[in-house]
Amino acid sequence: MSIYSVDKLISETRRIASEYRKATGKILPVTPEIAINDAINILKLKPNNDSNSSFDAMMEINNQSLRVQIKGRAVFNEKRQGHRLGQLKLEQDWDAVILVIMNEEFMPQEIYLASRDIILDEISADENENKKGAMTIAKFKIIADLLWTEDAGFIENNIWTNQE
Repeated sequence: MSIYSVDKLISETRRIASEYRKATGKILPVTPEIAINDAINILKLKPNNDSNSSFDAMMEINNQSLRVQIKGRAVFNEKRQGHRLGQLKLEQDWDAVILVIMNEEFMPQEIYLASRDIILDEISADENENKKGAMTIAKFKIIADLLWTEDAGFIENNIWTNQE
């Protein structure tokens, strides 16, 4: 067992990743782990501790348990177009995707949720998208439900039941 809490380690990871990017212009590949941690803590999800699994956490929506993949994207230049969501594991079992949008300090700004059916419909309908399960952040935001923002907290949208 570590002498540091996971929250302390994630906080330091954010700081180091931000400083590294400022010093080198490169991005450390820590965004996925930070996003998983943030989504689980903010949305009070049940983490999936099986690292060989096709999903990162379980969430309850309308009395139904969903297996969710959690993706994260740090956005450093909002004017730049084409930010992409990481590749989705389309061949594996999962029910929804959560996207955590972070700022240049790797702090969460917005959290979105889209169901597998909506994502698959969008990927199959858009001939310009990568068939391996990638799509732009802008497209994901259009098809997803906004669950949480840094400024407003939880968003009233009649789908989310884990609110306190």
